[in-house]
Amino acid sequence: MSLPVTPVDPAVLRRRIRVARGLEPGDLLLKGAQVVNVFTQQLHEADVVIADGFVAGVGPYRWEAAMEISVAGSVIFPSLIDAHIHLESTLLLPGELARLIVPHGTGTVIADPHEIANVMGIRGVELLVAQSQGLPLDMYFMAPSCVPAVNWEHAGANLDAAAIDELLQIPGVLGLGEMMNFPGVLEGDDDVVEKIATTAARRAVIDGHAPGVTGRDLLAYAAAGIRSDHESTEIAEARAKAALGMLLQVREGSIARNLDTLTPLLLEEGIGDWCLCTDDIHPDDLAANGHLDALLRRLVAAGMPPERAIRHTTLVPARHYGLADRGAVAPGYKADLVVADDLTEFGVSLVIKNGRVVARGGRYLGETAPCEIRPDNTVHLPALDESAFGLSAGLPDGGGASPVIGIVEDQIITRHLSRSVKRSDDGLWAFDPDVDVVVIASIERHRASGSIGLGLVEGFGFRRHGALGSSVAHDSHNLIIAGTNPTDMLLCARALAETGGGFVVAAGGAIAGRLPLPVAGLLSMSDAETVCRQLIEVRQAARALGSQLPCPFGTLSFLALSVIPELRITDQGLYDVVNQRFV
Repeated sequence: MSLPVTPVDPAVLRRRIRVARGLEPGDLLLKGAQVVNVFTQQLHEADVVIADGFVAGVGPYRWEAAMEISVAGSVIFPSLIDAHIHLESTLLLPGELARLIVPHGTGTVIADPHEIANVMGIRGVELLVAQSQGLPLDMYFMAPSCVPAVNWEHAGANLDAAAIDELLQIPGVLGLGEMMNFPGVLEGDDDVVEKIATTAARRAVIDGHAPGVTGRDLLAYAAAGIRSDHESTEIAEARAKAALGMLLQVREGSIARNLDTLTPLLLEEGIGDWCLCTDDIHPDDLAANGHLDALLRRLVAAGMPPERAIRHTTLVPARHYGLADRGAVAPGYKADLVVADDLTEFGVSLVIKNGRVVARGGRYLGETAPCEIRPDNTVHLPALDESAFGLSAGLPDGGGASPVIGIVEDQIITRHLSRSVKRSDDGLWAFDPDVDVVVIASIERHRASGSIGLGLVEGFGFRRHGALGSSVAHDSHNLIIAGTNPTDMLLCARALAETGGGFVVAAGGAIAGRLPLPVAGLLSMSDAETVCRQLIEVRQAARALGSQLPCPFGTLSFLALSVIPELRITDQGLYDVVNQRFV
C-alpha cells in the first residue's frame, strides 16, 4: 500500500494538543451543532475545534479560534467516502468531478482507473493521479488488475505483475483493483496469481469482482485474499460474501442499480461490513440527484438509523482501505466534515476539507484550473466500408434461431438468447422494426488491426433506422456500435475516429448527436455542464430511434465486458462467458 508520505511536524502536533486543551486558539470553531459519533453510532451536541487541517477537539467545552461559525440546529458528520468508482465513467477529468460531488459532502473516492489503463497503460494512471492533485477531494487509486480483462482480448496495453508492483509504489495507489478475471483466480492462472501475490507481499488491499460466484468457488475466490466485492445483485449472494468477511460494496450507479434490492439485508443486524459505491455513474445523474448523500436519504427513508448509515459510508471504507486519518469527527482525524440541515434529507450547507470551507449551500468554492492536457488521438482504424457491418456468419441457413445478446435493464449481466431473425435476399441479416434485434459490432481501435466481431443484440428497442457508437466499451475499449444498417454504423465509426472517441448517434445517413471524449476516448476536456448537456442530447437522439433504455450508452458500453455472464461481443466475435468459449 502506497499512502502519500506526509511529514508530521512535532510543532504542529504540540499546537493541536494545546488547542484541544484550550491553551491556544484554533483555526476554525464550529459551534452549537449535533455531532454524529460513528464509533458509538450516537448523536450528541458538541462544538468542534480545528487546527492545521485536523480536528483538535469535540465536546461541550469552550474553545477560541481565528474563525467561528455558528451551526446551531445543524448536524456535523465526516465527509463521505465512495469506496469504488470509475472516474472514466463520469466522463470528467478529476477537477470537474470534484465540482460536481464535493458540494454533496463527498471528501474521498477510491478510483479504479482500469479503463484508461486498458487504453494507455501506466501512463494513463499517472495522468489521472497528476490531474487529481491539489483538489478539495482526495482521490486514491487502485492498480488495475485486468489489463487486458482476459488474456485473449485486444486492449491498448498489458499490465503484468511487474507493472502492478510499479503502480503500487506510486503515492496514492492503495492496492489491487477489482479482480474481474474470477475464472483465472479459480483456475490458478499464473498471471492472475502473480498479481495477487505481488499485492499481498506489500500488505495492500485486494478488491474483488465476482458476479454470481457461489459455493466452493466463492470460498476459493476469498481464499486468494480478496476482501471486497461490488457485484452482488441478490440478497443470498451478498449475504454469502459478507459472511466470508468480504466488504460488501453496495453499488448504485447509472447502469447497475442494486441498492433497493439489498437494502433489506443492510437493515439486518450482524451482517458484517458494508459500504456504498457508485461504480459506473454518469455526470448527469450526479448533477440531477447528488452523490452518496442521495443514497443516504434512501437508506434512512427505508428505516436505517442515520448514524449507522453514515458510519458505513465513512469509517468502514476508511478502515478497509487503510485510511486511518479520516472517517470520523474525532480528535486527531482529518477535518473533512459535512454540515447538514438534518439526517433525513441530508441537505448539505457546508463542506469542510482539511479545515477549510470548500462548499457552501451547494456552491463549490474550490479553484478550477484550466485543462492543459493535449491528448493524442487513440482511435486508430483500418480502412472500412459498409461491407464490414454485413452479418452473415453464424446465421443458420434458411433462417432458424441465431445467438443473441439479451440486455437486462438496470443490470450489467446479459442473457444468452436464441431468436429467429429476418434475412435479406443476399443472405445477410436485415432489420425488422417489429423485432427488437439489431447488429452489434466491436472494432479493434488501438492498432488498426482490422479485427472486427459481429453479433446480434436484443433490447435497444430501435423502431427506425440508425446506430449508436462509442469508444467506451469495457474493458478493452474497442469501438462498439449497435445499429440497424451498415451505412449508419460506418458513419458512427468514422465520426469516432475523427473526434478521438466519444458517443455518437447516426440516423438516416447523418450524425444526429455527438459527445466527444478526446482523452483516451474516455474523458472529456469540457466542463461538467457541457458534458451533461451533450449526454442528454445523445440520449435524446437514441430515444428518437425508439430506444427506451434509461442509459443507452452505458448499456452499450458493457456489452463488451467479457468477464460478466452470459453473452458478450468482442472484436473477435460473440463470447459465451459461462462456458468460456466463442459462439
